[in-house]
Amino acid sequence: MRVSNATVRRRIFVALIIGIVMYCALITRLGYVQLIEGPKLAQMADNLLDREIKFKPNRGRILDREGNELVTNVSVPTIVAVPAQLKDPRETAKKLAVILEQPEEAVFKAITKKGMSNDQIPGGKKISPEKAKKVQELNLPGIYLAGDTKRFYPNGTMAAHILGFTGIDNQGLTGLERIYDPFLKGTEGHISFPSDAKGRVMPGGSEEYVAPVNGMDMYLTLDSGIQSFIERELDQAVVAYQPDDVLAIAMNPKTGEILGMGSRPTFQPDQYRDYPSEVYNRNLPIWKTYEPGSTFKIVTLAAALNEGVVNLNEGFYDPGYITVAGKRLRCWKRQGHGQETMLEVVENSCNPGFVTMGQRLQKERLFDYIKKFGFGQKTGVDLIGEENGLLFNLNRVGPVELGTTSFGQGVSVTPIQQMAAVSAAINGGKLMKPYVAKEWRDSVTHDVVGRTLPTEVRQVITPETSAKVRYALESVVAQGTGNKAYIEGYRVGGKTGTAQKVKDGRYMDGEYIVSFIGFAPADDPQIVVYFAVDNPKALAFGGLIAAPSVRSIIESSLQHLGVPKRKDGIPKELNKALGEKSPIEVPNMVGQTMQDVATTYETLPLVVSGKGKYVIQQSPAPGVKIDDGGKIRIYLGDKLSN
Repeated sequence: MRVSNATVRRRIFVALIIGIVMYCALITRLGYVQLIEGPKLAQMADNLLDREIKFKPNRGRILDREGNELVTNVSVPTIVAVPAQLKDPRETAKKLAVILEQPEEAVFKAITKKGMSNDQIPGGKKISPEKAKKVQELNLPGIYLAGDTKRFYPNGTMAAHILGFTGIDNQGLTGLERIYDPFLKGTEGHISFPSDAKGRVMPGGSEEYVAPVNGMDMYLTLDSGIQSFIERELDQAVVAYQPDDVLAIAMNPKTGEILGMGSRPTFQPDQYRDYPSEVYNRNLPIWKTYEPGSTFKIVTLAAALNEGVVNLNEGFYDPGYITVAGKRLRCWKRQGHGQETMLEVVENSCNPGFVTMGQRLQKERLFDYIKKFGFGQKTGVDLIGEENGLLFNLNRVGPVELGTTSFGQGVSVTPIQQMAAVSAAINGGKLMKPYVAKEWRDSVTHDVVGRTLPTEVRQVITPETSAKVRYALESVVAQGTGNKAYIEGYRVGGKTGTAQKVKDGRYMDGEYIVSFIGFAPADDPQIVVYFAVDNPKALAFGGLIAAPSVRSIIESSLQHLGVPKRKDGIPKELNKALGEKSPIEVPNMVGQTMQDVATTYETLPLVVSGKGKYVIQQSPAPGVKIDDGGKIRIYLGDKLSN
């Protein structure tokens, strides 16, 4: 059967159309691949050839306010594998597994994995010098030791909860290391080059080098000297009282700068895995909440003075209790203090007197001041784990709750809240936001690139009221319950605190948190210190346990800061009921022979160090007065210094 010419032409036309469509589709696809996908495919091709070696930046250092290093970096070796260069992967994995103390199969998978990163060899990152030496001695093809860094803490456990620690990749995990990780970590660098399948550099290829950018150095408000004084007293309190825990804070009341902070138990940051998580995760000075006891009376006093409902010179009679809504609220002194002034109410920490202040204020005004002083809310300090504390709901505050709140019972606060509140009471009335990070500097040029400035939250009381509070609290130390914090030559103010512990809504018999908060100089405060001991295995009074620790920290700190001694403070009044004796003025014994000293000063509490004929040095210096129980240390030698 013959096909007509028309049919042939029609078939040819259809085939031509199909061919044209397929050709256009091919051209379109080629154009798309070339023009649209071309750069991407070219990059993918380059990636198959390129090898990239990453360079870790140095993490920024952490330093105190004077530039003393608190956290720095040390070089450590890390094992790197190049799979293409391994001659016998199985034997290599076997030998490495023995040194790294890891499963052989896990090491084998890691070193033979293409595109692996340096940190995928189990146990091979930041190894010890001993392990690095063993790996180097094996001289395994394809296995190299690369430089890496890890954090180093030159002062051991000092300020551990503040500083925090980093993980295996130098990422911040806790404390300041975590909060300011974006500033500290820096930016990775790298070098890239074309290579063949075995990792060898291809001839004619070009290298690209991007330098790492080191992290910024962070300067803190901490003072290493003051921090060391705090650490010393914390350790001594643990030995002396075997408490559940103990904590301390030092702060500049005018700026909110944290000068020192610590607690026990503590930990070694670069060995945090050896400690329970509750130890390194709980920064007690900002996390712990409890009833403050009598240190809270400072708030009641400040509010009452600011509102003009009390005068320090007015009289008050304390029979040992005050009856409120049919309930007796007792003073710590069962027989009462009898007739006294309101200033003596503060000196004696007399509960009925403070209940009276609260009643005159009434609940609305008292709780308004409590909130203005910052209680019931976070201070905003730049540390992880701060708690709010807990206050009575105003609608549930009756006469009894008003009375107990007035002397620090029934409310739950944090130590950092108390620091901020007391600072406001004594610094002229300004509530300041506490902070730790002071400034950031370029790690190369050391230029300042950022700085934290003091932040005033609000004015709580007037400067005139603040002056009255300072005077009253100085009187507490000189003539009242805080006399164990008295320092000859320095004007010190402060307040004791003794609070029964609460568990499951009930007070625990025989368990107390004792505390003391002190500041100096009383007329121009440079430092305020809080010290609290939880459940001491000793006589539980803040004035006997915590006050001496605060005294020691303040005295050492004032000398460290170069604050001169004066003689214009309130003179100390001896408590003869406690057997207190007059201070001893230290004589000048330098230059005298030991025989002369022994016969002339036989009643002095001397501690002798060294050997020799003459006294070549002494501490304290001549003219300093020490309290009963204090010691005078003399140092002996054969030659006198000129």
